[in-house]
Amino acid sequence: MENKNGQTFTAKLTTVGRKSGMEHSVLLKAVRYNNKIYFSRHYPDSDWFKNALKNSEVKVSYENMDFKGIASIVKDEKLAKKISELKYPNQERANEKRVVLEIKLSE
Repeated sequence: MENKNGQTFTAKLTTVGRKSGMEHSVLLKAVRYNNKIYFSRHYPDSDWFKNALKNSEVKVSYENMDFKGIASIVKDEKLAKKISELKYPNQERANEKRVVLEIKLSE
């Protein structure tokens, strides 16, 4: 994966359903930062977020490439704020508190 720090793009995140055990995919706006992929939202109430916390093995697809990765919640508030600033440059919503999911892609 080429390191394009701060780049935003649309990616497909595939998680395993915490109840169904079936794959569940969604298209989301993502941020590439320090060789990791980040997804965020206001509240941790979406299925994709809950699924990734329950089963951290996820898939991320973009630019006609598929990657496997391990998801974890970002607890570092400075990093979470940086991701919001990159995701929403020069927008007021960059200042809103968000939950952020970090994906460390497999080599």
